[in-house]
Parts: sequence; structure tokens; C-alpha cells
Amino acid sequence: MPFIHSAKTSFPDNFYSQDQLIDQFRKIWKEKFHNFERIENFHKNVLVGGRHLALPLEDYPKKETFGQKNDAWIEVAVNLADKAVKGLLESAEIDPSEISMLTSTTVTGLAVPSLDARLMNRIEFKHDLKRVPLFGLGCLAGAAGINRVCDYLEGHPKEAAILVAVELCSLTVQLQDMSIANLVSSGLFGDGCAAVLMVGDEHPLAKKSKLRRIKEMSVFFPDTERMMGWDVIDTGFKVVLSSSVPDLVERELPGAVKRIKDLGQVSDRNIDFYISHPGGPKVLTAMESALGLSPDALELSWTGLKERGNMSSVSVLHVLEETLKRDISGLGLISAMGPAFCAEFSLVEVV
Repeated sequence: MPFIHSAKTSFPDNFYSQDQLIDQFRKIWKEKFHNFERIENFHKNVLVGGRHLALPLEDYPKKETFGQKNDAWIEVAVNLADKAVKGLLESAEIDPSEISMLTSTTVTGLAVPSLDARLMNRIEFKHDLKRVPLFGLGCLAGAAGINRVCDYLEGHPKEAAILVAVELCSLTVQLQDMSIANLVSSGLFGDGCAAVLMVGDEHPLAKKSKLRRIKEMSVFFPDTERMMGWDVIDTGFKVVLSSSVPDLVERELPGAVKRIKDLGQVSDRNIDFYISHPGGPKVLTAMESALGLSPDALELSWTGLKERGNMSSVSVLHVLEETLKRDISGLGLISAMGPAFCAEFSLVEVV
């Protein structure tokens, strides 16, 4: 079985409190809303205290076209990925040449050559490194990326691989879009990057790893493609976000968790810790209700939401990093949900 060795995050230097961001939106949207209190309530109800942003606040109105936003995405994303991956390698005391596969994921920007290829020119990976760029998985890509990399390592037990996720959600906010979805997302989403090192069970670092993956499961919910995603327009990515997500979580999550426990042959065991994507307060509350969780079961997800906002695929990996710092034991569940609508689960065990 593959092992999760370590995780490392990096963030843009620009950090703003939610009150600072509300003030900025008030300046931009004051002509469009006579009663700005409605937007202010949206931003406060998501319970985000502050967020890292790819750019200084004053630069966003200057990025009017998709091309301008995407150029900014490439510059910031590559720098953040470079920092996170180098930090990961350094802390694990492993040379880049020992990595056999590099998987990258994002849903907030486009790059050809892909992000992983651009890292090849900054980090001395071996030239025959296998590269797997993923796009379009959205918030569940952190969990899905872990599963796909672990799938590879099951067949290559002597190898090491890295997953790197970069999401610059602030570059997708549409300043001319007055839809509820855009107003909510403008208060919820933040920017960041995370990298995860995973190894096969015959790799030397397996003995120094804290988590072993037991079983994975993907779930697809038919006819839900307008629940979450992007519409691509001239000014970039326009958010699609349905208010029915918490209802789906509460309805479908218990059965999904039972199925993955059955698949992992651990149906008689309790889950001791949760590494869950903090999609938003209503989603986390729905998870707690659906699974009958104690108030502190999703503590790290709630903290991540408050301190960083929803960073799409990066968020669950940030929760993973914080979890690995704790004294944990027993059985854990990594989970995230995203566009399609779909979900990704990974049962892990402390070793």
C-alpha cells in the first residue's frame, strides 16, 4: 500500500482581512448596489477571517481580459509551486532526481507548457520524469490527486511521487458579475499552493511516513453538472455554484462513507480523524450533521476556512499538512467534493 509522507504549503505575500476586502468591494460595487449591506452579509456569513491573494488589491481592476488574468496566474502559480515543492523536498531530505512522477492540478488558470513542465526548468528533476497535469477537477482535485498518485505507486512500489496543486481563485472573480454565485464566491475563495510527497511501500521513506492509504473511492452524481464549475467567458472563468450542495452532502455522504469502509474492509471500525475539504460553513455543517460528528471532528477544516478561505483543491492538502503535525492515531478519511458533481474519498491509517 502507498504511503503519504509529508505535505507543504506556500501562499502569496498579499494577505487581507475580510474587512479590508469588503471595503475594496464597496469601492468597486458602490455604483451597482444602493444597499451594500447585502454583499457585506454574504462575505461575513461565510466565516472567513482573511485570505491570501495572488496580487495586491489595487491590481485586480487592471486585469480586465482572460489573457491578462491568465498571464498573472502563470507568473504567480509557478513561483508558488516552486517554493512549495522545494520546501517539501528539503524537509523530506530527498533529492529531486529521486522523484519518478510529478502530478500537477489546478482549475483557476491555463498553461501550455503545463505547470509541471515549467517546474522542470526550475528544479533539477530527472529528464525522464513522468508528468501528469490534471485540469477541471476543482475542489476535489486535492483528494483525487492523492488517489491517482497512490494508484501509480501501487504498481511502482519502489518509487516516490509528488502532487502539486495551485489555485489562484481571486483571479477568477468577475467584477461585473452581480450573480449570487459570484457575490458569494468573492467572499469565500482564497489563493494558495500545496505539494504532497508520496512513496511506494518498498521505498526507504515508507518507514518514515505517517499515513498509509488503505482504499480509495470515486463517486459521480448524474445530472448535476450545473451544481458547481465555470462558464468560460471573455473575461475569464465565471463561477457556477448551486445552493443545493449542502443538501446533496447531507443526503449522499453517509452512504458513501459506508461504502468506502466496506471496500476497505474496515466496516467494524470508527473513523478517528477527518481530513476534509472546507467548502464553506454550510457544507461543513452538513457533513457534521450527516455523519453525526462531534464539534471538534472537523476542527482543522473550520480553522483553514477561517484563516485562508476556500482554496479549492489546495484546501484539503493544507488540512492534510496540519493533520500530519498532530499526534494522531487510528483510521482517517480524506474527502473532497467538486464539479460534475462528484466526490473523492481516501481511507488512510496511521502507521
